[in-house]
Amino acid sequence: MRPRRVSVGIVLALIASVLLTACTRPEAEESEARSLTIGATLEPDGLDMTTVSGAGTPFVLLYNVYETLVKLDGEGTFRPLLAAEWNVSEDRLVYTFKLDSAAKFASGADMKAADVVASFERSRSDSATGTIKEQWAPVSTIEAPDDDTVVVTLKQPSNMWMYNMTGPAGIVVDPASTATLDTTPAGSGPFTFDAWDQGNTLTLKGNPDYWGTATRFGDVTFRYYADPNAMNTAMLSDQLDIISNLTVPQTLSQFEDTERFTIHEGTTDGEVVLGFNHRVEKLQDVRVRQAINYAIDRQGLVDAAWGGKGQLIGSMVAPTDPWYEDLSQTYPHDPAKAKELLAEAGYATGLSLRLHIPTLPYGPPAARFIAAQLAEVGVTVEVEEIDFPRWLEQVYGAHDFDMTIVSHVEPRDIGTFARPDYYWGYDNPDFQQLIADADSGSAEDQITKLKEAAKMLADDAAADWLFILPNLIITTNEITGVQANATSLAFDLTNVAARS
Repeated sequence: MRPRRVSVGIVLALIASVLLTACTRPEAEESEARSLTIGATLEPDGLDMTTVSGAGTPFVLLYNVYETLVKLDGEGTFRPLLAAEWNVSEDRLVYTFKLDSAAKFASGADMKAADVVASFERSRSDSATGTIKEQWAPVSTIEAPDDDTVVVTLKQPSNMWMYNMTGPAGIVVDPASTATLDTTPAGSGPFTFDAWDQGNTLTLKGNPDYWGTATRFGDVTFRYYADPNAMNTAMLSDQLDIISNLTVPQTLSQFEDTERFTIHEGTTDGEVVLGFNHRVEKLQDVRVRQAINYAIDRQGLVDAAWGGKGQLIGSMVAPTDPWYEDLSQTYPHDPAKAKELLAEAGYATGLSLRLHIPTLPYGPPAARFIAAQLAEVGVTVEVEEIDFPRWLEQVYGAHDFDMTIVSHVEPRDIGTFARPDYYWGYDNPDFQQLIADADSGSAEDQITKLKEAAKMLADDAAADWLFILPNLIITTNEITGVQANATSLAFDLTNVAARS
């Protein structure tokens, strides 16, 4: 995904990824096929990641069941996957991919360029999510001049297009199974879909005929926990091999026994955002949005709600992005300034706002902290906790909220603020132009323009960016190959192995 590298509809929630190392297909370690059990918190909202929003689906299926032409390694570098090689024309409009001659679907059918074209056309059809369709917007034509070659021609140069193609927008599905992908995912990966017991587990089976390096595991079970402390207990009692993301960082010390556990601490792209609904009249006043930003002690929130783990930011940019600048002090904690701005906006006697949050681990504790701090400056917050599927329907889909808290985990997703139809409803033509110019310009233009765009969002208090989620993965000491940094939406198992 990182081109010379926004965002999926939304993709929300806690994600920790296990990513492959800096080689394309490392040699497999000798080990017997065994079972692997992974604790997770965010369950899929459906199984067809082209038509379903949310991070839970690509978390289990991307790179494991479905593959892309190219993928990102743990350092964010493009590596071959289904495409053995590729080139880009001098004018940056024509991308030519040569398929790996060994590539085939789990069904046993050889993969042809026409299959890739069909998958890509499906991803830019009306059945795809809004975000995926938007990621295909720069493309003019997709062609297969022969069985091994895919040629994609863009309408204008795009710095983001190929980066986006390493995610859900770029998966290649088995054309024989498109009618049942919502119940039975079918791709070319090292695993095949086995079963989904909703609310409990999702199981993958090792693909014995995988065209690349075979998986080390006969089956993998993702076990879902609504209570993160219950997941910790399961890990401590040897019921799990991996906690995919520790969502109660205060409990990290429980896993300090180095004879039993390994703690992997890395970075994510997950901006935890206090989002504003710009369709709500009260929040259309920049002074109100600025007041909310001034009222909240973000470091105090991280300490209280997330065990002190998590870096402060100040805009929709992760510290690992090339255009990152520290904007975390754009609105330092200043309750007096918050009260002054509220009075100027006509709310000296008080303001009431609804805060609708998903029942994800960071949501309720962050909401309680924010409600208490806003009460100190005269803002009454009505907190409503809702499960994630309902959040997708009510907040993301129906835009029925004033404020919300969600971790936006898709990499390089600042462009979501350039979409007036997105659930925030932020409509700033100057910002939209900066995003467009950044995408079509040179690599240097991209960095310059996106720095300007990030600063514009911060100054306009388009949201309150609370912190970046850390990537805290716990494994037993038998498990190897886990990479700490989360650079994609996938919990990539292709390089994970077991010593016994």
